[in-house]
Amino acid sequence: MNNRLLVALPLAALLALPAVAQNSAPNQNQPAASSSTSADNATGKAPLAPPSREGFWGRVNPFARKNYVRRQTEPIRDRVNELDELTSANSKSIKDTDQRAQSGIRLASDKANEADQHALDAGNKATAAQQSAQQVTARVQTVETVVSNIDQYKAENQTEIRFRPGQTVLSKNAKDALDQMATAVKGQRGYIFEVQGFSSGKGQTAISNSQKMAESVVRYLVLTHDIPVYRIYLVGMGNAPAPTSDDTAKTKHVSGGRVEISLLKNDLEQLASSSATPDQQQQPK
Repeated sequence: MNNRLLVALPLAALLALPAVAQNSAPNQNQPAASSSTSADNATGKAPLAPPSREGFWGRVNPFARKNYVRRQTEPIRDRVNELDELTSANSKSIKDTDQRAQSGIRLASDKANEADQHALDAGNKATAAQQSAQQVTARVQTVETVVSNIDQYKAENQTEIRFRPGQTVLSKNAKDALDQMATAVKGQRGYIFEVQGFSSGKGQTAISNSQKMAESVVRYLVLTHDIPVYRIYLVGMGNAPAPTSDDTAKTKHVSGGRVEISLLKNDLEQLASSSATPDQQQQPK
């Protein structure tokens, strides 16, 4: 019996040593608290320090229990969880920053496009204003030219009607010539007809005959073509010599009767056409 006790006591002491080593190892392996945390790591805490002592069994404890292993791994697990949270927070912050940057870029691009459109519109308006100013200037110059030449009539068309001695009735050829001249001035302004009658004979008789021939022409223009009377100037020249076409210094006397009709125009019609708006100019006549 005593022999058994002697054998059992050393064996019990041997089995108790690992438990004592486990209980003492965490206290020995606990790192010393530093006076200040490191600002260079991600968590802001002091880095984990290696154990100063490794316990009775060294790094490998064949009799380690779950509590011992949990105490050893808890600091590591906590640090890993903190790093995961920091990584997630950093990813979210980077994503938010990127979204704000993209929104800012899109906003700046939209503002730039809007500014370009405003600049284009302003350029078009400036071009239109310049064209309008040029058109107004051209019209003003035209008006000035027309006003300065308003009383300057120029011969545009001329015809001559011959009569037999003592005759004042218009022939068909004479009426056709008058129709052609009157049709050309329908709806126009700034024109006058100059009607001059010439007759053979002498004195007052020649003047009266030339007057009657010229009046027959005026009567036809007024009654047939509604030419206003104030646009016709009539004069009986009698037997006054008419200048020749080749040399104005030379004159010739006419035999029988002759009426010379001249269509004279000034620039008033040109002024009316230049003052019309583009819509009015495009309307059919």
